[in-house]
Amino acid sequence: MTEDSNDDFFSHRELPIYKKAMEIFDLASKLADLIDEEDEMLKHYKEFMLQDASMISAKIAGAEGADIYDIRMECAAIVRKCARDLATHCTGLEIHDFKDTQYLPLVRDAIEEFRLLFIDWVAGFDQWNYIIDRWGLFNPPGIGPFDHDPDDDLPFLRPNDDGDDEE
Repeated sequence: MTEDSNDDFFSHRELPIYKKAMEIFDLASKLADLIDEEDEMLKHYKEFMLQDASMISAKIAGAEGADIYDIRMECAAIVRKCARDLATHCTGLEIHDFKDTQYLPLVRDAIEEFRLLFIDWVAGFDQWNYIIDRWGLFNPPGIGPFDHDPDDDLPFLRPNDDGDDEE
């Protein structure tokens, strides 16, 4: 891998949304460190929070590497779910008597800032760089799961065909 292609591979790290995702992970990690390991319910919340917080940045990286609309949208949907679940876990901590609730607004505020970056990030996805999602979830506007794919009409070469029609 050349240095230029290596830079491209890690270019997602410069995106504001990725930087905010890493900030959210750091906040969630610090919050998780405050959770009492003896309380089984809070221990489960800790695990869920760390999973969701780590998944956000991973799926942003995946979306940036994929570059195909339906894959990017699938990753974005997972990012959204994890961010929303993380906010819900904050409420769960409050309900289950987590003692350091004064730190929860930091996580919630970071998620709100992230949400605004998320809107712009998804709006920047190239809707014309797609393959038809036959499951019907992540097609660009106007494209359906039963639409004809023009790529299906392209001729293909058989394995032993060199493209020359002469015998």
